[in-house]
Amino acid sequence: MKVAFLVAPQGVEQIELTTPWKAVEEAGGTPQLVSTKPGKVQAFHHLDKGDTFPVDKVVDEVGVAEYDALVLPGGVANPDFLRMDERAVAFARDFFGAGKPVAAICHAPWTLVEADVVRGRTLTSWPSLRTDIQNAGGSWVDEQVKVCTSGPNTLITSRKPDDLKAFCEAFTEEFRAARGGGG
Repeated sequence: MKVAFLVAPQGVEQIELTTPWKAVEEAGGTPQLVSTKPGKVQAFHHLDKGDTFPVDKVVDEVGVAEYDALVLPGGVANPDFLRMDERAVAFARDFFGAGKPVAAICHAPWTLVEADVVRGRTLTSWPSLRTDIQNAGGSWVDEQVKVCTSGPNTLITSRKPDDLKAFCEAFTEEFRAARGGGG
């Protein structure tokens, strides 16, 4: 199971990157950090700078066919930067077109709103995205984790870092199922 983690060059919430990354590795998968620029991404602990992480691939260099699934970590700035990059938005949208599972936490659904893939879907997020999701045609629920299968693919969403355990359990299970149970 090869999983793309799409993040902007800065602004990703560190724990929302590292915890799902570890979950993919523990499930026998291979995570790969994809960004809009080469080099390193600057993670944050809310508003304070965290660690930097090396970019494996730039979004221009990869295609959805190379991956089994997509994880969109949050952070307030991360998805805001991503949704302003047409290549990043198209990359996320292409996972829906290919019927591959996508997992997004916290503010990450902003990228999905921009990609116009939440219409008719039920998802959760950080509460401040509720109106954006509803205006984009989605239904918003206040749940720890929401698995939505009413579309071309499975969409797994979660609200915040406190929900990471449930989020990781849900998306690794769904990613395995989509892959036919393989690792």
